[in-house]
Amino acid sequence: MKTTVNGISIDYRDEGSGLPVIFIHAFPLNQTMWDGQVAALRNQCRTITLDLRGFGNSDAPPGPYSMDQMAADVRALMSLLNVDQAVIVGLSMGGYIALAFYRNYPDAVRALVLADTRASADTHEARRRRIKSAAKAEQEGSGAIAEDTVPLLLGRTTRETRPSIVGRVREMIQANSSHGIAGAQRAMAARRDSTYILPGIDFPVLIIVGSEDELTPAEEAESLRSGIPGARLRVIENAGHLSNLEQPEHFNSELIEFIGSIEQA
Repeated sequence: MKTTVNGISIDYRDEGSGLPVIFIHAFPLNQTMWDGQVAALRNQCRTITLDLRGFGNSDAPPGPYSMDQMAADVRALMSLLNVDQAVIVGLSMGGYIALAFYRNYPDAVRALVLADTRASADTHEARRRRIKSAAKAEQEGSGAIAEDTVPLLLGRTTRETRPSIVGRVREMIQANSSHGIAGAQRAMAARRDSTYILPGIDFPVLIIVGSEDELTPAEEAESLRSGIPGARLRVIENAGHLSNLEQPEHFNSELIEFIGSIEQA
């Protein structure tokens, strides 16, 4: 479905009923990365996904983008769908946006799921790599970014044994616009450090990380857990950075248990 938020067209899905759960996708993918989670949860709760600006079937306006702007897009979509408060699920860049969302709209968050992500800002070296990648996207297209990022996003087990997942991730990346990819890379490079907001989180938080995630390894997840009072941490074995795609059954079981505990509270 399509709607207009903050002056751009956003593509989204809204399935099921009950507790709203909003899924924010990773870079440089789109909302279909959550297909397995929507299928598992739509009979239990209201599942909402969206293509962020610059990705999938949403508009890719000229930059600069920012994590705060993407969070504002999510909040505007919530308003259009008459959702006052939701469980926010974010993976990788989606986690950065989820933390920006909490920083800007704390009353709209019922709970958080932070998967394969971090609260800290980029190091100088990471920022330099992102700026270089943004320029490459503009010069060489999304196919070149797919070649660079697929080996980083997926764990060794997936790369060696699940070619269908490798192909699916590559196709998602290649389908995105090069300037949307560039805009998001620059937005992540410029993102604020969110570490300071962690101690003030006073609602349920689930942190998930793939055991083979080399981009945001288990130590990053443990740092998040230790910074958020009462947060629970779950490690997904044989998964890399895209733990929800690589081991969906394990990811879904953790998500269902967590959401069930919220509904019973």
